[in-house]
Amino acid sequence: MTAYAIANLRPPTHLDDDVFVYMERIPGTLAPFGGQFLVHNAPLEVREGEWLGALVIIGFPDIEAARAWYDSAAYQEIAPLRTDHIPGDLVLVDGVPPGYDAGQTAAALRAATSPTSRSTG
Repeated sequence: MTAYAIANLRPPTHLDDDVFVYMERIPGTLAPFGGQFLVHNAPLEVREGEWLGALVIIGFPDIEAARAWYDSAAYQEIAPLRTDHIPGDLVLVDGVPPGYDAGQTAAALRAATSPTSRSTG
């Protein structure tokens, strides 16, 4: 199942040269793990709430590949080039399987939280 690295990067006060070096080197850290950019600093159309900063989404074949990329020596070597200059959040997450149905998830959650499904003892 496809997995993703998703980052919300805040606007930097200054784009240090380290950030450009990071951007130049990150593709080489992704390739061994099947990672590829799906979204990288594209303009956002915010429809609900607030979004401050840039969105980055990197796709991986599975969550193990995403973890292996993030934990790799190659990525950890360059990560401070970004993190020291651009604050943000980064998460790794599994995608949904083919044929996923949110309605089925809602039904299961409804059943699990209904008063008749709770223990009375």
